[in-house]
Amino acid sequence: MSNTADDNPDLVKESLLYKEFLAEREEILRHKWIESEKAGHDVGFEKALLDWILKYRSAWRQRRQSET
Repeated sequence: MSNTADDNPDLVKESLLYKEFLAEREEILRHKWIESEKAGHDVGFEKALLDWILKYRSAWRQRRQSET
């Protein structure tokens, strides 16, 4: 029988995909904070997410890939 994520929760936490997800989420939250400070109110996660994807995601991913 093969191991699944349910059998070994650390398997998911140690996966490269999960680590990339967490790193990207951190960048989005940082962007949300910066944009909310500029606006003087909470801009919300969805708006920050869409803005970050359109403006920064591609360059961020390229930078991460070049670091490895």
